[in-house]
Amino acid sequence: MFIISIQQLRKRTKQIRLLLAICTIAVAIVFGCQNFVPKQLPVIPSNTSAHIKVDQFGYRPKDPKVAVISQPKQGFNRDESFNPGKTYQVRRWDNNAIVFSGKTMPWHEGKTQSTSGDRGWWFDFSALKTPGSYYVFDPQNRVRSYRFDIDTDIYRSLLIAATRMFFYNRSGYAKKPPFADPKWTDEAAFVRRRQDREARYIYDKNNPQTARDLSGGWFDAGDTNKYVTFAQSPVHQLLTAYTENPKIWTDDFNLPESGNGIPDLIDEIKWEIDWLKKMQNEDGGVLIKMGTIDYNNVSPPSKDRRPRYYAPVCSSSTIAAASMFAHGAIVFNSFVSLSGYAEDLQNRGIEAWNWYHSNPKRDDCDSLEIKSGDADWELEKQQQESVVAAIYLFALTGDRQYQNYIQQNYFNTRPYNDDGWSRYDPEQGDALLYYIKLPQANAEVKRNILDKKQQDAINSEDIYQFIPEKDLYRAYITDSTYHWGSNSARANNGNTNYDVVAYNLDLSHQKNYGEGERKKLTSLYAPQLYRDRALEILHYFHGVNPFNLVYLSNMYAYGAENSVNEIWHDWFADGTKYDNALTSPNGPAPGYLTGGPNKNYTGSASPPLGEPYQKAYKDWNNAADRAWEITEPAIYYQSAYIKLLSKFVEAR
Repeated sequence: MFIISIQQLRKRTKQIRLLLAICTIAVAIVFGCQNFVPKQLPVIPSNTSAHIKVDQFGYRPKDPKVAVISQPKQGFNRDESFNPGKTYQVRRWDNNAIVFSGKTMPWHEGKTQSTSGDRGWWFDFSALKTPGSYYVFDPQNRVRSYRFDIDTDIYRSLLIAATRMFFYNRSGYAKKPPFADPKWTDEAAFVRRRQDREARYIYDKNNPQTARDLSGGWFDAGDTNKYVTFAQSPVHQLLTAYTENPKIWTDDFNLPESGNGIPDLIDEIKWEIDWLKKMQNEDGGVLIKMGTIDYNNVSPPSKDRRPRYYAPVCSSSTIAAASMFAHGAIVFNSFVSLSGYAEDLQNRGIEAWNWYHSNPKRDDCDSLEIKSGDADWELEKQQQESVVAAIYLFALTGDRQYQNYIQQNYFNTRPYNDDGWSRYDPEQGDALLYYIKLPQANAEVKRNILDKKQQDAINSEDIYQFIPEKDLYRAYITDSTYHWGSNSARANNGNTNYDVVAYNLDLSHQKNYGEGERKKLTSLYAPQLYRDRALEILHYFHGVNPFNLVYLSNMYAYGAENSVNEIWHDWFADGTKYDNALTSPNGPAPGYLTGGPNKNYTGSASPPLGEPYQKAYKDWNNAADRAWEITEPAIYYQSAYIKLLSKFVEAR
C-alpha cells in the first residue's frame, strides 16, 4: 500500500507552490506581460509552531477568535524558547494574502500560570468574519499556526464524527462498509457460545439454566464490559442534547439506521436502551452490569472468545434504569413510529420505580468479580438519582406520587450540595432544569430551583463566566478538577455555563435588588460571558491547550493537523495495527475523546508524572505505564463533549 505521511505531503505541497511561482515569473519575463505577474508573490507558509494555538477546526463568523501564544517556563517543554513578535497576522491559506493584522497582548501582565507552567499572549482576530481557510502568522519568527476555517457550520462534521464513536463502540454489531471505514471493520463481538447471547450468572457460572440474552448496548469505555449505572449520564445527556436543539440532529450520520426517518442520534440511543431492556427482570429489577472476569483483552473485539457473565439486580441499577426508561419514553414519543416503544419504556420505568421502593437499598451489590469498575452507587447518590426518575415519570404520567417525591427530595440532589450545578452527575442538574419548564410543576419548587441555579451562576466564579485572568488557555477549571476523566468535567463546566443561555436565565432579576443593582448585575453577569466560557472550553478541546493538541482521536481527515494518535482501548490497543494514527497502518477510529490531564496519575511515565496540571497528559497507550488513567475514552466523556458541541452547531 502506498502511504504518504502528513509531513511529506506538506513538503511536496510547498515544492509545488514554489515551482508554480517560478513558472509564473518566467512566463511573464518571456512574454513581457507585466499584468500577468501577481502584485504580491505568495509567500510559502513557514513551519508551524507548537506555541501558536488555535482551534484547528475553526470558528463561526460572529464568535470570538483568539489565538493563544505560549512560552513554556515549567514542565517537560520548559527548555523550548519562543519570543513572539509584537504584531501578528491572519493570512489566507490558498494565497497567503494578509487579511488581518493586530497586536499581541500579554496575558495577566506576563505572569506564569501555575496549572500550565506557561506564560503567554493573546492575539484577538475576532473582527475577521469572512468565511474561508486561514492561518495565524508570526512575521518576526516566520512561523505559523495550524490551518483553521471560518464558517457558519464549522462543527457539523465534528458532531457526526463524535456521535459515530458510539457506533464503533456498539457491542454485538458488525462494523462493515459503508457504515464503517475499511480501516475499522470488525465482525459482531461477543455473539459466540457463552457470550452475550447466553451470558451466565456470575454466582452460578456452571449452570446453563442461568443463561440469558444480554446482547447489544455500548462498550462502556476502553473496556468492552457494559454497565447500567455508567449508562446513566450518557443516555440522559444525549437525550437532553436532542431536546435542546432537535433540528441539528439529522438522519444522515451514516449509521445503519440512516434514512429511516428518525434522527440518527435517537437511533443510537435506542441501541443502548434496547440493551437496558434486556437487563430488566419481569418484576422490574435491573441487573447492574455484565462482561468478562479477567483482563485478557483481545483486539479486535470479535476475536475475543472469553465467556461473559452478568451481576445481580441492584437498587442502584434499578433506579438508574427507571430514569432512563422514563426520559427515553418522553423523547421517543415525539416520533409516531416509536409511540409503542415509548409506551413500553414508560411501563418499564414505572416497574423499575416500584421495585426500587419495594426492596432494600444496598451499596455493596457489585462484588467486582466482573472487571472492572465498581458500578454500585452509595445510598446518598441513589436517593439523588431517584429524584431524576421521579421528574421524568411525573412528566410522563402526571401522577401525584412523583410530584410529592420531588417536593420532598429535590434539595438532596447534587446541584443543591455542590457548586457548579451539573459539573458532576450532570443528569441531575439537567433534570431539575427540565422540571421548571413543566406546566404542572409545583410553583414553589420551580421557583426554588430557578433561584438556586441563578445564585450558583452568580456566586461560583471559579465555574461560571469567562474571566480573562483565570486561564491563559481561556478554559478555566479548578485545580481539583484535573483528576481522572478531567475532560468530561471540563465539558460539563461548559454545559453548566450554557444553561444560562439555553434557559434564558435573568441573573439580574433577583429578590431584594433595586433597579440600580439590577442594571449593574445585568452588566456583570451578561449571558454572553457564560456563552463565551462554554465556547472557549470547546476551543480547548480543539487545540487551544498547552499541547496544541485536538483531544479527539485521529481527526486528520476532519481538518486537524495535530490530534490524539493513541487511546487506551481494547480494540485500538498498543502493538496492534490500530495503535497509532500516524505510525500504524490504521490507527484508532476517529472522534474518541480521551480522559485528559490527570494530576493524580499513579504510573511512572514522566510526563505525565510530575507535570503542571494541564500538562499531566501523554499521547500513548502503554499498559505498563497505566495509560488508561490518561487516554482511555468513555461514553460519559463522549456525551459531555457532544452535548457541549451541539450548542454551537447550526440547524440546516
